[in-house]
Amino acid sequence: MIKSVYYALVPLLVLLGAIFIACLAGYFIMLGIGEQFPLRKIISKSTQFFLVLSIFPLMTYLKLKKEDIGFAGKAVFFKQLLQGFGLGFITLLPVFIVLYVLDVNVVDQSRVWTAALLAKKMALTLLLALIISWIEEPLFRGILLTGLQRKLSVTAAIIISATYYAVLHFLDASTNIPYQELTILSGFELLGEAFANLLNPEILPAFWALIMVGIFLGILRIRIKASLGLCIGCHTCWVWQIKMSKSVFNTNFSSDYLYLVSSYDGVIGPLVTGWLSLAIIGFILYRRINKPAFIKEREL
Repeated sequence: MIKSVYYALVPLLVLLGAIFIACLAGYFIMLGIGEQFPLRKIISKSTQFFLVLSIFPLMTYLKLKKEDIGFAGKAVFFKQLLQGFGLGFITLLPVFIVLYVLDVNVVDQSRVWTAALLAKKMALTLLLALIISWIEEPLFRGILLTGLQRKLSVTAAIIISATYYAVLHFLDASTNIPYQELTILSGFELLGEAFANLLNPEILPAFWALIMVGIFLGILRIRIKASLGLCIGCHTCWVWQIKMSKSVFNTNFSSDYLYLVSSYDGVIGPLVTGWLSLAIIGFILYRRINKPAFIKEREL
């Protein structure tokens, strides 16, 4: 039991280490570039950067190869990307349809779209979504999930990695410290605010939804061998759809069904939690009924 708690807390130590370095680095970056960007944004992006860098020494320490954390060969990997993108499309599209039918999402009439403008927007958001997924999936469904699975049960590894994934989305501060008032400790002041934000009950609807997102992707990663490409493709499509939705639709705050979404992005919320829960239950039941039909890497 004690060992299980220890292994579950090791990723927290890595996260705290990355944040600590980012808080210090953020101060010196601000001194170098001036007040072009707020310190909180620099720390946030720097933390992600240091977490991604941590993958390589952790792979060496844990004696993991890229195949161990879910990367298939190039041909299979790119095929998985497309399959995952399709899976992401069909799993999240029903949510947008329901939100539109229930008048939670309404078309933004103030924007005039041309074919060229729409194509440009779709391409840019797709590129951004791919970058986000390439950062988050190797980190959470790659090195973190694989490392935890070596020491804990599969269920515990999936839930813990999903929890860390959700936590990182809300570990943020909103205060902008004036450039003239910056000190080497400013980053740590923002860090305290960021951790306090985790205790804000208003984040709970989105927090639970993101945990379900992490569990869904974790199951996808564990149940299909070398399937990180599927996770990246699925995650990319989800982020792409959400960003496009925010460009095309506005949230109707007068809707009777507003509780189905959260203030996080107007999409993630109880509806997503319930929908992905049903998808996970359906997948588990399907696997139990069709065990011989288990998908292997060579079939992808």
